[in-house]
Amino acid sequence: MRKVLVMVALVGIVLVAMGLAQDDDDVPVASVSFVVVKDYNGKPIRNVAVVLHPVNKHGRQEKGGLELKTDEEGKASYDGVPYGTLRVQALAQGFQTYGEDFDIAKPNLAITIRMKRPQKQYSIYTDPENDKKSDGNGQQTAPKK
Repeated sequence: MRKVLVMVALVGIVLVAMGLAQDDDDVPVASVSFVVVKDYNGKPIRNVAVVLHPVNKHGRQEKGGLELKTDEEGKASYDGVPYGTLRVQALAQGFQTYGEDFDIAKPNLAITIRMKRPQKQYSIYTDPENDKKSDGNGQQTAPKK
């Protein structure tokens, strides 16, 4: 009698595990490829961190994520991205951080990321008319030559 109960319990566990695994197979997934290039000349950028984050239906970033690195041709790819909204960020030294949300709804998606150089930064401590800088105490100082 014990053997029969153990066998029934094992069969039940196997069926439940198969049912859970089958639910995961029903979620469609896509293959996403990235090419990261310089905005000003179109040349590829290697060793860029491309970070993928799933986004829920409320537009909030979910926990988890994945980081890819581009190769010498500026390319990276990942198979198995579930359909839905995907937040993509790209970070590279000497370039502005890139970020955009994409709707993954096709089995294959190619994304080109154009990285820009940092823009000129403005400061309340500089006088653009006279190119003089403030010393922090409200006093203007002449630029050093």
